[in-house]
Amino acid sequence: QVQLVESGGGLAQPGGSLRLSCAASGFTFSSYGMSWARQAPGKGLEWVSGIYSDGKNTYYADSVKGRFTLSRDNAKNTVYLQMNSLKPEDTALYYCTKATHAQLVAYDYWGQGTQVTVSS
Repeated sequence: QVQLVESGGGLAQPGGSLRLSCAASGFTFSSYGMSWARQAPGKGLEWVSGIYSDGKNTYYADSVKGRFTLSRDNAKNTVYLQMNSLKPEDTALYYCTKATHAQLVAYDYWGQGTQVTVSS
């Protein structure tokens, strides 16, 4: 059974940092791309960042480029999202997603989400 479990969310002040983690199980983790998406209150789902199966190619939405860093540890079946210089606009429920391929074509599984709140 495929399972994605996010953690690391919480409350941060503007300019602060948080590190999100996604623990994956139930599939060959090293064979698939992974992504993070988020949904802010009253807004639609926004794709945030993605990484290829081998970790050598990463992509970011313009809204987070230069502030967020996506990485993965295939030995630990875990993907991370390091979030620096946080802004109130980053407040959202963050989801870890599994791609259907080694690249980022489509997604077939989602985690339950972890809440990030940026406020002073």
